[in-house]
Amino acid sequence: MTQNGTTILVVEDEFLVREMIAEKLRDAGFAVLEAPDGEAAAGMLNGAARIDLLFTDIRLPGALDGWEIARLGRRARATLPVIYATGYTVDRTAEVDGAIFLHKPYQPSQIIATIRKLLG
Repeated sequence: MTQNGTTILVVEDEFLVREMIAEKLRDAGFAVLEAPDGEAAAGMLNGAARIDLLFTDIRLPGALDGWEIARLGRRARATLPVIYATGYTVDRTAEVDGAIFLHKPYQPSQIIATIRKLLG
């Protein structure tokens, strides 16, 4: 059973990191969609899948980075909550309004608490 049917899209190119996050989110009761890159995430965001929150790494392989994925997500779903994650120092001026930023390394409990805060 998922928490209120909440579906989270996890965009992370590092397989083991993505799998760990997805597993912990599922254990916490969330439904999870996974994307290894920006192009896969864009397809999901532009498709019919229900997505209640976006958790995205900033640096991704391919043409679309996490900043652009969040902008695409907001165009498709104007109030989509966004959590950015990175292990690098970045200029956050490309961040969408109301987003939350997590620095790697982070604990799964920190991600879950942040999701619950964003979703109310």
